[in-house]
Amino acid sequence: MAVHLDSAKSAIKDSLYDESKPWCKIFGWAEAQTGINRLNLFIGLAVFLVFYLLIGYGTLLLSNLIGFLYPAYASIKAVESSGKDDDTKWLTYWVVFSFITLIELPAAILLSWIPFYSLIKTIFFVWCFIPISNNGSVVVYNRFIRPYFLKHQGDIDQAVNDLSKKASDVAFEKLVTAKVN
Repeated sequence: MAVHLDSAKSAIKDSLYDESKPWCKIFGWAEAQTGINRLNLFIGLAVFLVFYLLIGYGTLLLSNLIGFLYPAYASIKAVESSGKDDDTKWLTYWVVFSFITLIELPAAILLSWIPFYSLIKTIFFVWCFIPISNNGSVVVYNRFIRPYFLKHQGDIDQAVNDLSKKASDVAFEKLVTAKVN
């Protein structure tokens, strides 16, 4: 556990000083203004966010923004890079993010009864996109989503093909009916 914490702390520190990251200038400015090093500023911001997610207003929106903004930025950078590994990493994240969102929508009433749900969800999303090799999206994808998908891939493909055919048939029928009338 301590190795994982040290790895995460090192990755965060490296990221805070990485000039290619959009937050580097912000943390650099804040460090110059306050005299507090970037890592401590980051930890303070993280503690504030935790407390806000516990008692604040609009916490689900904030949780979704945290789970979306940086991964969207990193995904765009991955698409623009020449390597394939970062593309796979962020595609895996988006599969997990989409899966969680699809589960969350119909279960919203039940989830609202879970104390500190927004905080738990935010921590989960951060674990899924944290810049370590075996982050949460890799674990969730490999343990849950991938085995289910591989087991049911034929059925899923058939359902998608059936829905696609039905949708194109309905669209074609509507177009023909609209032209006749």
